[in-house]
Amino acid sequence: MKPLLIVLALIALVLLIIGVAIETLKFLLYVGLVVLVASAALVALQRLRSGARR
Repeated sequence: MKPLLIVLALIALVLLIIGVAIETLKFLLYVGLVVLVASAALVALQRLRSGARR
C-alpha cells in the first residue's frame, strides 16, 4: 500500500508542476505578443518620422 501512495504523490507533484508551467507559458506568450506589437509600432513610427524629414 505504501508504494502506491508514493507513486500517487509523485504523479500529483508532476501534474502540479506541469500545471504551473503551462500557466507561466501562457503569461509569457501574452507578454511576448505585447512586446511584438510595441516593437512593430516603434518601427512604424521611426519609418514615418524618417520619411517626413526627407
